[in-house]
Amino acid sequence: MKKGKLYLIPNTLAEGTEDKLFSPLWRESIRHIHFFCVEEVRTARRFLSSLKIYPSIEMLNFSVLDKETSREKIFELLKPLSEGHDIGIISESGIPAVADPGNLAVAYAHEHGFPVTVLPGPSSIMLALAASGFNGQQFAFHGYLPIDEKECAQTIKSLEKESKTRNQSQIFIETPFRNNRLLKAMLKNLSGGTRLCIAIDLTGEGEKILSKQVKNWSAIDLPKLPAIFLFQG
Repeated sequence: MKKGKLYLIPNTLAEGTEDKLFSPLWRESIRHIHFFCVEEVRTARRFLSSLKIYPSIEMLNFSVLDKETSREKIFELLKPLSEGHDIGIISESGIPAVADPGNLAVAYAHEHGFPVTVLPGPSSIMLALAASGFNGQQFAFHGYLPIDEKECAQTIKSLEKESKTRNQSQIFIETPFRNNRLLKAMLKNLSGGTRLCIAIDLTGEGEKILSKQVKNWSAIDLPKLPAIFLFQG
């Protein structure tokens, strides 16, 4: 029996941007897929519905693959692959398996000989790095900084030192309602000459990219929208 293929299907970064991000050919390439592993079924159904490629979303099969999914559960989620069905992995935002639990499914597919293909799409991390003006050849993505104020401050200072030593861009994400908290922590703990960039609502209507030295930043109220934080010492 032919083995199924695992498709990594990028999602939008901002609502209502499907038409400018995904071509008719791109949409046609996933029309045959009826099995999906997703972080949140409701938003995945809404995304696929917006693509207008299925007669009915009710004909599709969804399984949850999130940060709580164990490695042991992956076998069950990807069982359709061994039955010859293709499976699509959809992240809540951007490319699956990057700052996303979809990497567990990708690792399983490689380990068991199932082909993997990734479709082109937006990555907020890469878009923010490109728009920051920082080093795009030496960079590190760290995900979320610690919530504890003292631990967060220590991490920022440590990574700033590493950035200066390696000429490295440091990249972070944060939950939108904590954007201002993280900005305050960075302005407090980074050196004045360190460059700080915040890329807000990339590809969306509220897109704003601010990049300048810490000493030139003033206190601003960031919107509760998805944002990428970067700095380079």
